[in-house]
Amino acid sequence: MSAPSDERTDLGLRARAEMAVRGVAIDPPTVTDLGSVIPLRRPGGAGPSADGHVLVDGLRTTVPIVADSPFRLRDGRLVRRDVGGVTDMGVAVDTVDRPAFYDLTTADGVPYEKIARLHGNDVLASTVVQTCVRYAEADRCRFCAIEQSLDSGATTAVKSPAQLAEVADAAVRLDGVTQMVLTTGTSNGRDRGARHLARCVRAITAAVPGLPVQVQCEPPAPDDLAAITELRDAGAAAIGIHVESLDDAVRRRWMPGKATVPLSQYRLAWDEAVRVFGRNAVSTYLIVGLGEDPDELVDGAAELIARGVYPFVVPYRPIPGTLAFDDGIPGPDPDLLADVTARVADILRATGMRGSDQAAGCAACGACSALSAAGG
Repeated sequence: MSAPSDERTDLGLRARAEMAVRGVAIDPPTVTDLGSVIPLRRPGGAGPSADGHVLVDGLRTTVPIVADSPFRLRDGRLVRRDVGGVTDMGVAVDTVDRPAFYDLTTADGVPYEKIARLHGNDVLASTVVQTCVRYAEADRCRFCAIEQSLDSGATTAVKSPAQLAEVADAAVRLDGVTQMVLTTGTSNGRDRGARHLARCVRAITAAVPGLPVQVQCEPPAPDDLAAITELRDAGAAAIGIHVESLDDAVRRRWMPGKATVPLSQYRLAWDEAVRVFGRNAVSTYLIVGLGEDPDELVDGAAELIARGVYPFVVPYRPIPGTLAFDDGIPGPDPDLLADVTARVADILRATGMRGSDQAAGCAACGACSALSAAGG
């Protein structure tokens, strides 16, 4: 399949890349109720946070809210304010309403919003265990704030299978959720938390038959790869085993705890996951902006694609509460992000892999990456 070359695709990719790095500011800056401008926001936690959820040309998009960003949302359009005036960036932006299920409480008294969050306009996501054995400062991934939302009281430490099933049922009925993502902080067990994920998936799929669920965890120990089959047998439709970088020097610098798990162990887990779940039902994050050589990053993505693993390319984002944010490390150059994204998307299209073909998960959602705007 040839690469898309129309102007709309190019504009969408560049706009997504710039928004992902530079975010949007609220206009006018005196607005104090951000919910009146971007109703669906996520203040903190694992994965993307300090952001708003919008649709850019109909594609799910997470966008940081940054006070000094040159970008604004105005009358359903993305505009850029510069000294010379205001420029329409050529893409439509629609906000996502706050979901109805956020107003409910579980049978055991926990607000649904503390159990799972809406991502994009129809994806339900939850971190089933909000603590991580690698969160001590010497081991912590420098871009991660998994325990920040727990410390602030915005979530609970452990979500039970029953709670997740209850919330999933309501989110589907009330808000049209079409897929679910379950991630977890890493446990001390050899399964790295996979078996609790399996219990959660089993309860969710029993309560909401037909709802596809993606699970995310570190690679189980080499002698416990059977945990991957247990996740599939529980009803999971897809799995993410996230490496973030294939450069060992970058891994040691940015994620010292996870770097103790050798890349060979990731490859064993990916291959087993592809065997169990199938090609393009397994994914991993690759983060642009950690200092990895861009050509090597693209070559690594090609290696993953050849294995049947979808490389979900995202920018490093300086999220408040992370070690990297405290060090003042900025996000990547938007042109670099757009270039790497476009090149990986070319390989994905050439091999017939698309995030939108996945049943559930980050690649199926696409909100945190510009790959969907590039046809990947």
